[in-house]
Amino acid sequence: MRPTPRVALVTLFTADILSALGTRVSAVAIPWLVLMSTGSAAKMGLIAAAEMLPYAITGVLAAPLADRFGLRRTSIVTDAGSAVAMVAVIMSPGSSFVQLAVLVAIGGALRGIGDRVKHVMLRPLAEQCGVQMLRITSLYEGLSRAATLVGAPLGGLLIAALGTNGALWADAASFAVCAALVAALVRLPPEEPAPVVRQPEPYWTALRGGFAFLRRDHVLIGMMMMTFAINVFSQASGAVFTPLWVDEVTGSPVVLGLLFGGFAGGALLGNLIFTVYADRIPPYRAFVIGALIGGAPRLLTMGLSDQVWLVVSVSFLCGIANASLNPVIGVTLYERVPPALQTRVFGAIGAITFAGIPVGSLLGGWSVALVGLRPALLLAGGLFLVATLIPVIQMYRRPLSIPQYGATGRPKTEEAA
Repeated sequence: MRPTPRVALVTLFTADILSALGTRVSAVAIPWLVLMSTGSAAKMGLIAAAEMLPYAITGVLAAPLADRFGLRRTSIVTDAGSAVAMVAVIMSPGSSFVQLAVLVAIGGALRGIGDRVKHVMLRPLAEQCGVQMLRITSLYEGLSRAATLVGAPLGGLLIAALGTNGALWADAASFAVCAALVAALVRLPPEEPAPVVRQPEPYWTALRGGFAFLRRDHVLIGMMMMTFAINVFSQASGAVFTPLWVDEVTGSPVVLGLLFGGFAGGALLGNLIFTVYADRIPPYRAFVIGALIGGAPRLLTMGLSDQVWLVVSVSFLCGIANASLNPVIGVTLYERVPPALQTRVFGAIGAITFAGIPVGSLLGGWSVALVGLRPALLLAGGLFLVATLIPVIQMYRRPLSIPQYGATGRPKTEEAA
């Protein structure tokens, strides 16, 4: 019996969030395994990079192959492969560090393209159910944040209760369940037939097609640049600025938890508000407010004040405002990128914006070393504010029109000609 569109949409959401939760658990359990077996903090960092670098790269390089193989089948195969890779890690005790890194890299590469295709699959199911995409992207962002918040503590609890291998078994099981759910209950609606039967595009032609489309869309380029900047400054804040500010002002890890928890709590509340009222808030206005308030004020407040209550309060408000950014960016991607190119364009944007995370860690540390904490906070806050204005300027200069595309990914006006 074919599952209903609503059941398929709920199942895809469940599988996507479960996969994200498993990724967060492995991000805790695998470095802990390395620390316990080698005692090396440097190798912990290397193993984390071995997982996340392939995760970003395959979102781009494997996108044309996923389009050719089929999104649903790709999701099933990559989730099943992630489970197998995790079992291989468990079943290889005492293996060399290089062998462990290879297995972890394989798992990260599979999850990179698997997570990407699940994101692309949301649109046809949402449209089939008649659900507004802005509401879908807002709900998706809220659940993803919840998975991020819960995943790391859950990984620690699983290690404490079941041991490292027990946590990894739970992680492998989560990916296996994802594959089973999609295989059993997710069916994509049939695509509209293309007007002309074409041979499959060569791999490099298909890969270039995603970047060529992105290069022509100034709105998406502006949003991508802003998201890259958000990742840079958010990572610099979380990994460098905030811990140093707390150490300088109070020296209490409780305050560090309050700052991170305040922003995360505000983000969850903001996602809830935006999900409920998404159809009543103009997306452009929500985007502008989120961009201007959601990031820079945190850094500027830390640079100008030693009052913990003020910084925590500003972080909470920034979290609420920040909650509107990703849903609006998500729905803009769905609306502006033709379905035939979504896997490739989403992968390209994801890889470029993800690169801001390691850049932020490096720049945060270098800026403090060069000019000191307070000047670095003020400089970063000012640059962050400028970066968040980029898409605003782009949208003023170019109306945010929504192109219409046919099944081939070309504008309908061109197809008609």
